[in-house]
Amino acid sequence: MTIRKRYIFCAAIGVFSSLISNAALNEPIDIIIPATDIDNAKMELGKKLFFDPRLSRSGFISCNSCHNLSMGGTDNIKTSIGHNWQQGPINSPTVLNSSLNFAQFWDGRANDLKEQAAGPIANPGEMAFTHNLAVNVLESIPQYVQEFSDAFKQDKIDIDQVTSAIAEFEKTLVTPNSRFDRWLQGDKNSLTRKELAGYSLFKQQGCVACHNGPGVGGTSFQKMGIVSPYKTENPAVGLKAVTGIASDEFKFKVPTLRNIELTYPYFHDGEAATLTEAVDVMARLQLGKKLTEDENSKIVAFLKTLTGQQPSFILPQLPPSTNATPAPKPFE
Repeated sequence: MTIRKRYIFCAAIGVFSSLISNAALNEPIDIIIPATDIDNAKMELGKKLFFDPRLSRSGFISCNSCHNLSMGGTDNIKTSIGHNWQQGPINSPTVLNSSLNFAQFWDGRANDLKEQAAGPIANPGEMAFTHNLAVNVLESIPQYVQEFSDAFKQDKIDIDQVTSAIAEFEKTLVTPNSRFDRWLQGDKNSLTRKELAGYSLFKQQGCVACHNGPGVGGTSFQKMGIVSPYKTENPAVGLKAVTGIASDEFKFKVPTLRNIELTYPYFHDGEAATLTEAVDVMARLQLGKKLTEDENSKIVAFLKTLTGQQPSFILPQLPPSTNATPAPKPFE
């Protein structure tokens, strides 16, 4: 199956599943369900790796640097900063609820969380390491050697184990129990009249065509600027970078709207500083509609009800380095 056909198939399956699961409620959005079937040994190892800057060339950048779990799983800047203070080309998508996405990255170049985890480590503009060097560092730390052995029942560490462990941890980073979820579950007092009016507008104006399912997005690619062109100096071309197909230019994975009030600024280029601005731009460029100030305010009020219970855990104690561990060379 080609990349393009696979994406179309996955998107269709995602939309179909969402419709089926919501048939009883007649709502286009599902509740968030806490992660199950987690391998605890791999998850605890992945948690340490997620926060460990020794997977980067400088020894200062970790997964949490761009996907800060105290900031909605993002870094709250327009485009992320990587190795040697390089300004990246893309806004950092939230890692929260990323397990609900049908593909990873804005252009969908990774099939799943495991594949996604491998990218930044070796990206020269991000963590700027190599997979081999990252594994060498981990193999030089006795506690990691033991934990990998316990989790994977193998004597040797490889990058596949590293990314599997990180993915297992990221699967737990879901945010259930938002006020909107509680409303879906029957608590009719969890939303205000204004928020309910915003949800009605969200459906009536057509936002749910792309923002549906448990992630309220993340199940399809859409062109940025369907009705009117989106003007930006950002170099990202979207899905075209993966497929090479001209018609895929400026198609990006529809972002999740879960915890959207926490994950500013918005869009792949981070150009929308506020939710009010983002809603206005999306209505005009994607739907061809000019919302009134009151309508915009109501939709924004609804979007804020999608903030769920943030991941709660004790920060891991990272295994200590030994003298055998290569010394970091910051920003060389």
